Amino acid sequence: LIEAAQARLGDAFRALAADSLKANNQQFIDLARAQFETLQQAARGDLEKRQLGIQELVTPVRESLERVQTRIAEIEKDRAGAYGQLLAQVEALANGQQALTRETVNLVGALRRPSVRGRWGELQLKRVVELAGMVDHVDFVEQLATEGGELRPDLVVRLPGGKCLVVDAKAPLEAYLQSLELADEAQRAQKLADHARQIRDHIARLSLKAYWEQFENTPDFVVLFIPGEAFYSAALEQDPSLIEAGVARKVILATPTTLIALLRTVVYAWRQEALADNARRIADLGKDLYERLQVMGGHFGSMGGSLRRAVEAYNAAVGSLESRVLPAARRFRELDVGHAAKEIETLAPVESAPREPQAEELRTGAPLPGAAAPDSERH
Repeated sequence: LIEAAQARLGDAFRALAADSLKANNQQFIDLARAQFETLQQAARGDLEKRQLGIQELVTPVRESLERVQTRIAEIEKDRAGAYGQLLAQVEALANGQQALTRETVNLVGALRRPSVRGRWGELQLKRVVELAGMVDHVDFVEQLATEGGELRPDLVVRLPGGKCLVVDAKAPLEAYLQSLELADEAQRAQKLADHARQIRDHIARLSLKAYWEQFENTPDFVVLFIPGEAFYSAALEQDPSLIEAGVARKVILATPTTLIALLRTVVYAWRQEALADNARRIADLGKDLYERLQVMGGHFGSMGGSLRRAVEAYNAAVGSLESRVLPAARRFRELDVGHAAKEIETLAPVESAPREPQAEELRTGAPLPGAAAPDSERH
């Protein structure tokens, strides 16, 4: 009985424990579900708020990115167009460079011919003269040749006072032009040295021509025109004594810049000469005007004397009329003859006299200070 009671009691406790555990589990599950649902709803509301906040933050960024993307597309489009234009310009520049190279080669080839090189130097010289303000065939003469045709300076500049300045433009440039085509530095230096030597030899030949002995009123030197600063500087780099050598042989080296300065000085001298000539002409005109005024003063004096004599003659006639003619005429009135009843008007003498010239220059016969008496032709 005890064992049976224990077994039934154990079964009862187990059943009660199982029921109690089941009830507790169910309550726990219900409570947990209720809490979870509450937490889930709260989390869902908080998540929606967070999504809205994130969306508000992300929207401006998305719009900015869209604008940036649009701008990048436009920039890429512009870059493609600019790249195409740049490519076209580079191609045009390359073509121009090739054309320039060809023209340079042609120019160098042309300048190698002495006649072309001489003509180019003459054109450069003419351009320099025009820039300096000289007038063709007035202040300078191109290609003047002496009798026999041996001496042919390229330019003869007329200086004030009947003087002239000789300019020669036949500087040798062949060695310098050849040096431009060489890539080797040693060969180029050799050609530049030849260029300096050719300039020195030309100075010697030009000095032997002695232009200053062939033209009158010419300074005892000649100007050697080098038609480019590069030619001049290259020669001086190789031979710095060229200037001293030229001065010693009465040959002055001149580039376009220095020749323009020299000719500008000549232009200024011509202007000063014109001003001095105008001053001399003004002085002569003033002297002539002064003499004419003196002659005119003599005429006025003569006219005043004539007026004075006319007044005296008039007053004498009035006196004679009043003293001799009118008394006899009044007797007709006393005799009651004709229209003698009308009184004869009494004439008054002229008391005013012409004014004598007071200025010494206007007096008749007054000498002109510092000048001879006027000629009869000026009267």
